[in-house]
Amino acid sequence: MGVHSGKYTAERDVRRIRDASIRLGATHPVLNDRQFRVWRSYAVRAWPTLVAVDPRGTVVGMQAGEFTADAITPFLERLIAEARAAGSLREAHEPLTPELPSQPPGLLEFPGKVALRGNRIAIADSGHHRVLLGSLDDVGATMRVERIVGAGLPGLDDGVSPTFRNPQGVAFGDEALYVADAGNHAIRAISLETGAVRTLAGTGRQLRRESDRAEGALSSPWDLAFAGSSLYVAMAGVHQIWKLDLVTGHCAPWAGSGAEELHDGSHAEAALAQPMGLSLAGDRLVVADAESSAVRLVDLAGSGSVRTIVGTGLFDFGDVDAAGDAARLQHPQGIAVGADGRWLVCDSYNDSLRWLDHETRTITTWVRGLNEPGGAALSGCAAYVADTNAHRIAVVDLDTAEVRTLTIVS
Repeated sequence: MGVHSGKYTAERDVRRIRDASIRLGATHPVLNDRQFRVWRSYAVRAWPTLVAVDPRGTVVGMQAGEFTADAITPFLERLIAEARAAGSLREAHEPLTPELPSQPPGLLEFPGKVALRGNRIAIADSGHHRVLLGSLDDVGATMRVERIVGAGLPGLDDGVSPTFRNPQGVAFGDEALYVADAGNHAIRAISLETGAVRTLAGTGRQLRRESDRAEGALSSPWDLAFAGSSLYVAMAGVHQIWKLDLVTGHCAPWAGSGAEELHDGSHAEAALAQPMGLSLAGDRLVVADAESSAVRLVDLAGSGSVRTIVGTGLFDFGDVDAAGDAARLQHPQGIAVGADGRWLVCDSYNDSLRWLDHETRTITTWVRGLNEPGGAALSGCAAYVADTNAHRIAVVDLDTAEVRTLTIVS
């Protein structure tokens, strides 16, 4: 059983928890511990915490932190054997029927990110484990799908019949579309000419130990920014920005110590907190730093630094239009920089789009009423938004703020 004690106000809403569980493929029962009663009764102090309860109702183990199933298997096997021998284990399975999402999926299912280059558009159809490539019509209201990349089932296969697992960030390069294949902990490249896929970095297993790092493992790459011969990666699982050299194939941390904090400083000293959105702004990277509800700025120069534009700490969040430290976001997951230099923030848990003036550090709400937007891309006249839990790409007119749904023709 999962006990969900939500850090964010938005995470205590049953609808969001249901959608998140379906999106993540969690089919076990989940309790909404919105008032932290279970948290307090088990003296929990950290996310995540595992509590083992035997068939008689006795707590027989407790461990905080992330670890693998392999690490706890011997303990569970021993516990089950003891309970079976004592006759206290009832092994019949209760039938469970997973609930439906708040809005039914259509052609898209929980799309995570979107990218533009001219009239070309790419959509990470995350819930369907595939990527859609196509072109926009003259008014930007309709996408004609030219290529569907991915079989629609999770996997890690290269070539002309590829598979993905919960793909997220997409970024156009010179001859390829790069994909942050989050569920496979890998960076993939789709040939724009042939549609063939190759894996550039990652082993298919999550980075957890030094031995994993030596083998080239990654951890939840969530978004990408293409710059010349380099690809910058929002490595959400280890709270860092990584750099992939597309010439040599070398992939390594670029900014962030790995600590989950809001701390500015040099690339090595600074700390981020689950970066989930990236965009290129000249010679700097703009980062949607989700767990600190912040927007950060990372220099591309090796001697550069990381500094915070908006956001004050891991537990400082809200929905406040203001300047400087008074401004508040709630778990932003996407960010886009327009040709005019404006920054658009996908304020995911506030279901809104907000403009950030980085010179004055001022946040201004632009559009409300979305459903956990996760990524955005800007054209000259519209914002294209991955409205994740609404299973659509929302097209927002930059002049009128009118919102409509992108028509997708396959």
